Amino acid sequence: MTTAATDTDALGVLDDPAEYGRSTRWVVDASGRKLAETSLALSGMYCAACAGIIEGALTGVAGVVEARVSAAAERATVRWDPEQARASQLIRAVRAAGYGAVPDAAAPARALRVQAHRQALWRLFVAAFCAMQVMMMATPSYVAGPGDLADDMRQLLNWGSWILSLPVMAFSAGPFFTGAWRSLRDRRIGMDVPVAIGLAITFVASTGATFEPGGVFGHEVYFDSLTMFASFLLGARYLELRARHRAAETLERSLARLPETAWRVLADGSTEAVSVQRVQPGDLLRVPLGQAFPADGVTEQGHTRADEALLTGESAPVDKPPGADVVAGSTNLGAPVLMRVQRVGGDTRLETIVSMMKSAMSQRPASAQLADRWAAPFLWAVLLLAAGAAAAWSVLDPSRAVWVAVSVLIVTCPCALSLAAPATLVAAARGLAGRGVLLQRLDALERLAAVQQVFIDKTGTLTEDRLQLARIERLDSAPAVIDEARALALAASLAQWSSHPLSQAMAAAGTPGVAVPAWTGVEEVAGLGLRALDPQGHEWRLGRAAWVGDAANNDGASASLGCQGRTVARFSFTEAVRSGAAEAVALLRSAGLRVTLLSGDSTERAQALASRLGITEVLAGATPEGKLAAVAQAQAEGRRVAMVGDGVNDAPVLARADVSLAMGQGALVSRSQADAVITSSDLGDLVRARLTALRSVRIVRQNLMWAAAYNATSIPLALVGWLPPWAAGLGMAGSSLLVVFNALRASR
Repeated sequence: MTTAATDTDALGVLDDPAEYGRSTRWVVDASGRKLAETSLALSGMYCAACAGIIEGALTGVAGVVEARVSAAAERATVRWDPEQARASQLIRAVRAAGYGAVPDAAAPARALRVQAHRQALWRLFVAAFCAMQVMMMATPSYVAGPGDLADDMRQLLNWGSWILSLPVMAFSAGPFFTGAWRSLRDRRIGMDVPVAIGLAITFVASTGATFEPGGVFGHEVYFDSLTMFASFLLGARYLELRARHRAAETLERSLARLPETAWRVLADGSTEAVSVQRVQPGDLLRVPLGQAFPADGVTEQGHTRADEALLTGESAPVDKPPGADVVAGSTNLGAPVLMRVQRVGGDTRLETIVSMMKSAMSQRPASAQLADRWAAPFLWAVLLLAAGAAAAWSVLDPSRAVWVAVSVLIVTCPCALSLAAPATLVAAARGLAGRGVLLQRLDALERLAAVQQVFIDKTGTLTEDRLQLARIERLDSAPAVIDEARALALAASLAQWSSHPLSQAMAAAGTPGVAVPAWTGVEEVAGLGLRALDPQGHEWRLGRAAWVGDAANNDGASASLGCQGRTVARFSFTEAVRSGAAEAVALLRSAGLRVTLLSGDSTERAQALASRLGITEVLAGATPEGKLAAVAQAQAEGRRVAMVGDGVNDAPVLARADVSLAMGQGALVSRSQADAVITSSDLGDLVRARLTALRSVRIVRQNLMWAAAYNATSIPLALVGWLPPWAAGLGMAGSSLLVVFNALRASR
């Protein structure tokens, strides 16, 4: 297949509605004609003039009604008639003009974020600009001595401040009033209620003083305090908005790693380009060098390396020999390979990770729920306190009653209190996701920090889900020409014909480059092993000792190799301990945690592994009920328990533990029951997750203590009249910003 033909087929895939539909919405023009509006991500743009060139190239395609290009965002929006044009023609037109283009599937969500960001920025700009102008007009009143500022000039400045405050109240402060109305309509009190009341009272009182200086509202105006407070609070909310948008962009970048096109290998050996949306389990795909794997599966032909950093946190490329698992979204770095698809779409690890992150980001942790429960009574107390302060000051000094009440309302807004926990835990979850630990429940961090005992499953958790060759024993009866290396090569070449776990371990242990015979008549005898004929007609057997002709009584973790009934060599296997397992266990024990090994294997094998890892507490031969009973007993004794597992039989105990973690390559049911998934399958990430949990809890406590100390200090100052509204607004916004910035430390 030529390069041009390959490119043509790849672009032709974009004409599949399942493919271009991800980046397209449908609109109807004035004549009732149904048009497609497709978003394209562009590349190769260096100046604003490039936008005009691309627009001209797109409008030159028959059927294109309109094309708009943003040079700053490197995005194009094209309206076209599907009856006259094809999606692939749009891409070809842009490429013919010398630029790159691909469908932009994330365009709808990005458009909403851009709109929200633009609106938040405009609200902040209007409030800040007007606040500066109002402060300039208020300055003469502050610095002028008695008699220096004429009454008519003061009145003129007040009128100017009132006019400049109108855009702030009508536009910038809109979210506060909208949020307050929604809260009151739902018969609850949210954080926007005291803010909206404070703004409204300040504006009404200042307006009354402006229109009628000698009236009931007196002659003092507070437009400077009003506009400054709105600016400070909008600034804090803008920074919070940016933090949420960065998290959403991270998820989109994860999904963007999937290619648009997959190359499916047909029965006759030829390939066809298909949309990734059309790939099915069982398909054989060719993955070119440099392309992302389009689905989860195993390599069938070719030896390569894969970049799985976004999925597992592992920065080094991972070796992928034939038979190795590959995951959607990882990048093929070594060589072209053939892969057999096992999971597609929402079943892939990539989609699972993204969905778990979305779920975790939308949850309310326990500490945040506690803060929310206290927020409503706190706000009622604030309203009563403000009303009481206004009543008291109306007797002591009526001219100060309004702004004292406003200061109390503003300074006690519980923004910092409500942000203390969720901001920290979301930042920690985002940081852990980049290091290979995906949280499914945010409050798992709080429970992980309190863990006192860790139960760890053996097979698939402390060990790999495969065996490794431990020892080769060449028998004296073997021919002299067959040494240990030759015996291993013969056994490995024969083992490649079987999918048995022991055969796979034997095949993986073989040394490439050693000449082996061309086997014929290969047959696998269930429960016994493999037999085959070499070119000389001699029968070779690999499997159980008695079947091969070996007098030794080898167990299920060993195999014998023999020829014509004479044993040549014995091979012993052991479980492959996961990389970093011993170090992780040592670190957990040094931190004061009890580590217990749970296993359904025999006592001898479980004890052998425990001694290799330095674990002293072992529960061997355990059934799922036995594991559940062990965890329940530890909880009954007052200990907080964590469980780490991977199998189907671990699901009940994962659900029972105070906090549970599943290995990323474990069974789906165990992953669904776990509070977190270690996608890297590296137990060192368990230690790092606990350290992050401890640090996050400390940061949450710091934030809560700061919020409490801030309110305890500010409320008395506001009540005695020492805190003007502008200072109250600055303090409240500054408090919220401090909490958010402190929370961001949890992601490091």
